[in-house]
Order: sequence, then C-alpha cells, then structure tokens
Amino acid sequence: MKKSGYFFYEAAHAVLGPARAASDAIRLFYRNPINPLSHTPYGRSVAAACELFERTTRRYGKPAFDLPTTQFEGQTVEVIERAVWRNTFCNLIHFDRALPANAGRQPKLLIVAPMSGHFATLLRGTVEAFLPNFEVYITDWIDARLVPLAAGNFDLDDYIDYVKAMIRFLGPDVHVLAVCQPSVPVVAAIARLEAEQDPHSPRSMILMGGPIDTRQSPTEVNKLAQRRGMQWFRDNCISRVPFPHPGVMREVYPGYLQLSGFMAMNFDRHLSAHWDMFNHLVEGDGDSAEKHRDFYDEYMAVMDLTAEFYLQTVDTVFVRHALPKGEMYHREERIDLGAIRNCAVMTVEGEKDDISGVGQTRATHDLCVNLPKEKHLYHLQKDVGHYGVFNGSRFRKFIAPRIVEFTREHGSAQVKPLRRVVNAR
Repeated sequence: MKKSGYFFYEAAHAVLGPARAASDAIRLFYRNPINPLSHTPYGRSVAAACELFERTTRRYGKPAFDLPTTQFEGQTVEVIERAVWRNTFCNLIHFDRALPANAGRQPKLLIVAPMSGHFATLLRGTVEAFLPNFEVYITDWIDARLVPLAAGNFDLDDYIDYVKAMIRFLGPDVHVLAVCQPSVPVVAAIARLEAEQDPHSPRSMILMGGPIDTRQSPTEVNKLAQRRGMQWFRDNCISRVPFPHPGVMREVYPGYLQLSGFMAMNFDRHLSAHWDMFNHLVEGDGDSAEKHRDFYDEYMAVMDLTAEFYLQTVDTVFVRHALPKGEMYHREERIDLGAIRNCAVMTVEGEKDDISGVGQTRATHDLCVNLPKEKHLYHLQKDVGHYGVFNGSRFRKFIAPRIVEFTREHGSAQVKPLRRVVNAR
C-alpha cells in the first residue's frame, strides 16, 4: 500500500455514506412495529440484512468503559473514571471507587493496555475483575490520527519513557500488569528503573501473553515478520492521515489494516458469527444478537499507531529479537533484565494462544537471572486463546485470583516464601 492508501480508504467510506443511510432507513421501515411486514419472515430478513450491511461498513468510534459500580466487601460502590495524568499520546485513567470511610488501603494496579490497534476499553473485563481488590489505573493511548503533526513523534523509546513516568507518578507501592504488546516496553522500563536504582520501581509486574521472545513457538504473526522483512512493512503498512482528521499528514499504521489482519486470521469464524447474527435477528432472538453487537462494537473500534512506533516495534521485537539477545537499547542504554533484582515477575500464557505462542512470555524468567526464585511465578492457562488470557470466564475463575494472590505476596519489599511454577486447568 502506498502512502496515499488512507485517502482511498476515506474516499470509499464517504462514497458508501448514501448507501448506508438508505439501508438504515429501510431497516427502520421493516422494524417498525406498526408495519405489518415487520412481523413476517420477509420483513425480519430485510431488516437483518440492512443492519448487517450498516454494521460492516460503519466506522466504529471509541467505546466507553461503562463501569459505573463495583463490589467491595459485599457492597455495591460507585466508580468514577478520572484522568489523573496526561501526556500527548496517553492519558492515565483512575477508576476511583467511593469506598467507605473505614475501608483499608488497597494496592495500586497499573494496567498497561496494548497499543496495537484497539482502544484500552478492550480490557474492560480485565479492569472489572480487579476493581474489588485494587486501586486500578489504566493507560488510555491516544489515537494517532487525532494528534497534530506539530506535536512531534512517538516511538518505542517514548513508550518506555511514558511507562517509567507513570510508575513514578503512582509511587513505589504499585504493581504493573501488561497485556500482550506492552510486555516488552514494560519489562524494559522496569529494568531501567532497577538499573538506575530508582526508589519508584514497582513491587511486581505481571506479563500476560506478551512477545518477549518470539523465537519460542512462533505463530503466524511472528513468521510473517520474518518472511517479509522491514522494507515490506515500510512500503505496505504505512500511510498518511488524510484530511479532516487533526493528525492530517502524520505517518501512521492505520487501525483498519490491523483489524483486517485480525479478521483474516479467523475469517471463517467472523463470517459464521455474522451469519448467526442474521439468523438470530430473523428468529427474534434479541439477546443473542445483542451479545454479537456488544462484542463487535468493541472489536471493530480501532485506532492508528504512529509509524515510528510501529516500525521500531516490529524491528526490535519480531525481526531482530533484540530483547532476549541482549541487543535492545533505550536512549543509548542497553536493556539488561539482569538488573531486575527486586520487582517480582509473574507471567501468564494461554495454551491455545495464536498471537503469542507458549514460551514467548515465559522466557522472561530465564532473562531475569538475578531475581530470587521466590519472586518468579509462571501460570499456563489451559484451553484459552489470546483473548482468554485477559478476559472471559477462565480468566475470572483462574487467572485473576492468581494475580491477586501474587500481588499480595509481593506487596512489600520483604522476601516471601518460595512459589512454584503453576500449570492451571
């Protein structure tokens, strides 16, 4: 794809505008309860077809977290979402709970959301699971197409700087959880904090389905990067933001390309899901159709990444394997995981993960050679794929409780009893 590819994408979306409007009008006509045809199989089929057309051609906006309450010691308490730290390419969101006056102090959990095409709201279920036990904070990365070109660049080194700044902002008693892509910059940031003997180094870090060493159990995503090489990514994956977005002319990796890649990996599954939704609508199964809407409203909402961040990440993580080889640098300082001597490390992997293969995240333990054994914990979750590592029933039942337990054991600087490797079912 050439640099102008984004402009053609915008033009195609604009051309489809009248057709989408007409389709929506037809859908409303055939769903109107005073229309006799709306109660017939024909009417429901037309309405269902129009809805699917509208949804598959729609540009999905950024979803809301929509977590107004949580449970605390058997009580329902209000949750207020606040931005407590801001920078050009990221806001730090705190889910402030209205706890009782006599409530004890709970640990802070910084969730570093992936900057890989989807918004931080993809981790809504992750946040929800931890709200009863933590003061939860999450990185809310800004869509690159919304950042004016004059605001400057943002690359992997900047990402590491942001993580370090947020850890320092929250203080030394924080636990850091990284989901997928941020595992590399998070472990790099913490390694630098420890190398600098920074007193704000966190108590623990939890890396979930992250590409620490993509030479282990390489997936199709990893193999693609090796086959194509960096020049292919520069020539085919980078485009300029078109008018009228605030970031006009900024070079980005467009979110719609990332979404297309994800959809292509499981095309049959997505096609089947949409066919099922069509049948649910025709049959009048509103609950099942609503579940489909909720999932795809989140899944189809994508953001752009700056070109420099995307290309540096692909080169460092997937092509050169710089971190496990000891060849990754941040601001001319080598990233040495041997510097991590205090921050406890937990890694979580999914048995059926087709994005980060089994062993890629676990490699962290072999690289943290100077961290005491009692500060290591590995958790392999059976029967879950990539998404199930941080969301879903098995995450809530098996993974989240392990993380809560792990952070409690490493909530202070004291050395705790030995924890053995876990292989959970």
